[in-house]
Amino acid sequence: MNTALYSSVSLIGVPTDIGAGSRGSCMGPEAMRVANVAVALANQGLEVVDRGNLRGPSNPWLPPVDGYRHLAEVVKWSRLLHEAVYAELCLERLPITLGGDHSLAIGSISAVARRCRETGKKLRILWLDAHADFNTSTLTPSGNIHGMPVACLCGLGPQELIEIGGHVPSISPKWIRQIGIRSVDEGEKLLVHEQNIEVFDMRYIDEMGMRSAMKLALSNLDANTHLHVSFDLDFLDPEIAPGVGTKVRGGPTYREAQLCMEMIADSGCLGSLDVMELNPALDTQNLTANVAVELIESLFGKSTLMRK
Repeated sequence: MNTALYSSVSLIGVPTDIGAGSRGSCMGPEAMRVANVAVALANQGLEVVDRGNLRGPSNPWLPPVDGYRHLAEVVKWSRLLHEAVYAELCLERLPITLGGDHSLAIGSISAVARRCRETGKKLRILWLDAHADFNTSTLTPSGNIHGMPVACLCGLGPQELIEIGGHVPSISPKWIRQIGIRSVDEGEKLLVHEQNIEVFDMRYIDEMGMRSAMKLALSNLDANTHLHVSFDLDFLDPEIAPGVGTKVRGGPTYREAQLCMEMIADSGCLGSLDVMELNPALDTQNLTANVAVELIESLFGKSTLMRK
């Protein structure tokens, strides 16, 4: 049974690995379709439209320039996705971005923030990821922009990216809750601390449990809150989700991830979703896509029993 803000959802495929350090996440949208994501959503009582794939620049696979790899191409993809997500929100449909690498969150979240400002809604962002993604051009060890989207959304990045959506910064760090974090670069740690982002890392989850983390991450939501979930599949432990380019051991188990999704569903505030960094080239028989679809089912209300 659907428990999201909207009963109609739109799938937006974004087949690019432009911001990543390894090739292959450009095939993520098709892998999700092979795993029958549209059918799974329809089975939860949703009206589903697949908008197909956006078409943007190919990956030139060049070294970084001034601390950024493929900046011009990332900007183009981000703008394309921004407009696509914004259009769905204006139609009161729930956009699901099928990535693609996580630099795309700059486009999707800036669109959500833009629409929330127009409609007077509060915004809460759950960032499910092994990484904080708060690097800058001076801190990054690689120049890969998929390690920078949260910083860019908070106004720390190149002008071409931080101004997407027409408001700088796009979001406040106060709106973000990061969950499952277990890999943060040294300089990035200081920046995350300075910005006062609320982080429930794996040590917190180990000590206090996923239920405690999610209860706090979802606290103070109300009917005027739009909840955006940005789900990087490397959030999951690589034993259950091997098809990602930046594996980090020690992530949430299948059951912990299910609880996470079920508690988000219980909030009734879900308004938009990213599914990022699925890399079929590194997967085993589409295992990671199938796990992702099972978790998305729970995110939209699938449960063992009828819940009160």
